[in-house]
Amino acid sequence: MKSYKDPDIYNIAFKTAVKIYHNSVDLPHPDKFETGSQIRRSSQSVKDNIVEGYGRRRYKADFIKFLVTSHASCLEATSQAEFLAEIHPESVWGDIAEELDKLGVKIFNFLSYVENNWKPGRPE
Repeated sequence: MKSYKDPDIYNIAFKTAVKIYHNSVDLPHPDKFETGSQIRRSSQSVKDNIVEGYGRRRYKADFIKFLVTSHASCLEATSQAEFLAEIHPESVWGDIAEELDKLGVKIFNFLSYVENNWKPGRPE
């Protein structure tokens, strides 16, 4: 990997965060400012922790720590999307929850790869 943009998980997380942002600002009051604000922050945390972990990839334990945080933020965003899908059943939130769930699996798989195969200090 030559850039934090190389792993699929970053690109998917980035696109999903953008989609969440655009859909959350269209939520009715008070959802826009309560759950909408929280899902914006958690979805952006997914991508940002991938980037920060990549920046510390030389130190395997740090890389793993940030990937774990990214995965946890993805689970949080998934829970929020499921909640929004329940209270707004005719919306895109069910689809977004499914996208986040699939992203969580990909992050978990990448995390497992790093735990088992990553050689710090060498380009991957």
